[in-house]
Amino acid sequence: MGTQLTADDAKESLTSHVFAKGGELREKYGPKIGRNELIAILADRSVCRYPCEIAFDAGPLQEGEFVYPMARGELPEEGFTIFVHPFFETHPDRVPFMVLYQLVVVNYGEFVSPLDAETFGAAALGISKDEYYQILCGMAEEIGVTTPPASSGCGKSDCGCH
Repeated sequence: MGTQLTADDAKESLTSHVFAKGGELREKYGPKIGRNELIAILADRSVCRYPCEIAFDAGPLQEGEFVYPMARGELPEEGFTIFVHPFFETHPDRVPFMVLYQLVVVNYGEFVSPLDAETFGAAALGISKDEYYQILCGMAEEIGVTTPPASSGCGKSDCGCH
């Protein structure tokens, strides 16, 4: 009989997959991902599974959020709008950090964890997961959000991630 996969095996496989996809994205669009690259990424179905657009609008954001992908319809094929807090419209160099984090949710839905999002974003940007999470924490703090994207936290007591 073959070996049965456990939930941990599936989780490990997904994490490996999102790391590899992040690396592929970096190879294709990096090493620096700015506004133009981000637009191209969102149009590329090999890295962004469903149509996406970015809207700088805090209306759909819940308290404590600074970015959120909202489905445009019942089916993922109808696409998503990634809502970004309007503060970041004047900081375009930071937008890729937030959008890449949410791109994993767009691509894989509820199957991914915050750690998968960190793995993907860090790989796409060519930085460590800790550095990536610290950057997200810093952006959250800039606009007074005390809860950055859900995570296990960075492990530091002075960053406001907890």
